[in-house]
Amino acid sequence: MGARRVAVIGGGPGGLYAAVLLKRLDPGRDITVWERNAPDDTFGFGVVLSDETLGGIEHADPQVYRALQREFVRWDDIDIVHRGRTLTSGGHGFAALGRRTLLRILHERCRSLGVRLNFRTQAPPAAELAATHDLVIAADGVHSLTRAAHADVFGPRVTTHRCRYIWLAADFAFDAFRFEIAETEHGIVQLHGYPYARAGTGPRDGDTAAGDGASTVIVEMREEVWRRAGLDRGDERENADWCAKTFADALGGRPLRGNNSTWTAFRTVVNERWSHGRTVLLGDAAHTAHFSIGSGTKLAVEDALALAACLAEHPDLPDALAAYEAERRPVVASTQRAARASLAWFEELAEYAGQPPRRFAFNLLTRSRRVTHDNLRLRDPAFVAAVEEEAGVPAGTPPMFTPFRLGGLTLRNRVVVSPMDMYSADGDGTPGDFHLVHLGARALGGPGLVLTEMVCVSRAGRITPGCTGLYAPEHEAAWRRVTDFVHARAPGTAIGVQLGHSGRKGSTRLMWEGIDQPLPDGNWPVVAASALPYRPGVNQIPHALIEAELADVRREFVHSARAAARAGFDLLELHCAHGYLLSGFLSPLTNRRTDAYGGDLAARLRFPLEVFDAVREVWPDSRPMTVRISATDWAEGGTTAEDSVEIARAFAAHGAAAIDVSTGQVVPDEQPEFGRSYQAPFADRIRNRLGVPVITVGAVSSWDDVNSLVLAGRADLCALARPHLYDPHWTLHAAAEQGYTGPGAPWPLPYRAGSRIPPTGRTDAPKPRLTLG
Repeated sequence: MGARRVAVIGGGPGGLYAAVLLKRLDPGRDITVWERNAPDDTFGFGVVLSDETLGGIEHADPQVYRALQREFVRWDDIDIVHRGRTLTSGGHGFAALGRRTLLRILHERCRSLGVRLNFRTQAPPAAELAATHDLVIAADGVHSLTRAAHADVFGPRVTTHRCRYIWLAADFAFDAFRFEIAETEHGIVQLHGYPYARAGTGPRDGDTAAGDGASTVIVEMREEVWRRAGLDRGDERENADWCAKTFADALGGRPLRGNNSTWTAFRTVVNERWSHGRTVLLGDAAHTAHFSIGSGTKLAVEDALALAACLAEHPDLPDALAAYEAERRPVVASTQRAARASLAWFEELAEYAGQPPRRFAFNLLTRSRRVTHDNLRLRDPAFVAAVEEEAGVPAGTPPMFTPFRLGGLTLRNRVVVSPMDMYSADGDGTPGDFHLVHLGARALGGPGLVLTEMVCVSRAGRITPGCTGLYAPEHEAAWRRVTDFVHARAPGTAIGVQLGHSGRKGSTRLMWEGIDQPLPDGNWPVVAASALPYRPGVNQIPHALIEAELADVRREFVHSARAAARAGFDLLELHCAHGYLLSGFLSPLTNRRTDAYGGDLAARLRFPLEVFDAVREVWPDSRPMTVRISATDWAEGGTTAEDSVEIARAFAAHGAAAIDVSTGQVVPDEQPEFGRSYQAPFADRIRNRLGVPVITVGAVSSWDDVNSLVLAGRADLCALARPHLYDPHWTLHAAAEQGYTGPGAPWPLPYRAGSRIPPTGRTDAPKPRLTLG
């Protein structure tokens, strides 16, 4: 096998386990581990490993697994303490042991296999080791010197977050994984605690100090809370005493102890590349994931397993390192997304503290978006039932099928068919049979609300020649045909119109002919807040609207709103997102005006609010108006999440019944952080800060996501686009899959015979009953 001579920089669990595996795969390998600290020097106390990780260890090295198994503490419950009340959720399944114990087991295994361990020894630089070794594994942690020395190749991005935390230990075993918040005079402080040594365990390896077991205790708070409490000026003993006093009830009055414990701000590490020549990054040197999802050691150990496997499968080192990165990168990226959601939730913990206790507990447990309503229902049905009862969800009703009142309109469930441009208008913006079938089919599919694509308020305000409009008499009649069908054939489903103007993103080809590309011929002039093209050198330079022309645009919106009311729409949404005209006024990246409509946020809001007020004045009072916004531009210098709260506040003050919270599509060089329900935190922030109803969008793809978001209080309504393209009856099928048959999802009479999941053929065969020999 290749990589006969291996150097490992860093003696943490990931580096040690990589050495063990590589030596087991090829006993003839010469492997040396350098660790600058003493054998028993380590930060933190307990380590949590998942059953999946343990399964990989058991398969790869049963001897290490058996040694770990003898030391593990296992527990199933999570206790959440909220304002003096403890709520317990069971069925989770964790395993932990002391970090020193883990290192001791790995040290012993390394020595038994013939791996050289150099303690209290700084490793030579990776470049120097690479000259004399076939492979250099840089497992030198979050502050990796190897990564820093070759930053030009690895391309690290390090993000420092807003909370301070400290690792401490208590000399007794908690009964469960424990989350607790303390609302102090300085602000909110949270405790994360879990047992890692069983009661009855005596002192061993420095992990436990008494026979009552031991627990890891992490105390965390926002930076400003930390400073107000004076903890930036305390020493280790003073900090531990302060934390023990703050959580005296949880600790039963017992003290906390440290281990060179200092307050730290978590840093997320991402690298563009994980290898450089013969050097490869592993564990925290390559990536970090916030401790609140317990993945640091897990990821490092799994990295070691994957690296060893790839080296065994690929004799050529570059191929092996490329395969290792290809295998691990998507797993790590998914974990980091979950960890980012979790740490952000804790950063904003003050916004959730006022929630009812069971909703708070459910919100906390589902914060990473990996644990969901259905996960928890399977693990602990009584807990979920209690959360639903507190929220007023009728027994036997999934949260997504509870009604919601939006202004004067009551929706029978929380599902919205999101606006989706179809680029299929007949002639000059007129919707035709396609739109009748498209929207009618989705209305028959059971959602509470169906929204049209962006309907343009003028011919020049179209995105493409295939976009629909509401600026000519024939448009109104054609849309009336659609709304009449929905109201007659899908009673109980509301239909709303989204009105907008393309702005600088207009005069482009149909999506499948080249999205955002200008027409090969027949282009029309485009307008915007400022004379900035969407893509310089590709899209045309828009005309910057003068004040008189702004008045003309307002009148176009008013004209279309009146037509929409006559056409029978139940709701009107004003499109102020995705870089179209009104969105272009809101973003500082697209609004460079120096008049009263440009400058600070209040000035940038002026024209969109004028349009909203003008439309609201002619739109029937009994029918709600909503506004879609881009809550972030995903680009430096653009609209921020904090800006979005103020934008939502302004529209709500002017009468918006709900804010439809999307993100991005404002500038082409955006860098979205895609992932499951990735836009939901922006809606969550607006809802919980302002108390304004919100619609969330963005990779909400399953009914489990909808139930989770609604029950946690992160959104009131969930808008889904692609799932409704895949399945026009998505909502009815979600009801069938959950065994729900109530008023939140009635099947149309002609379809009622299909309301049960069709049976499938038998795949099992009769088992033999007799064995005759």
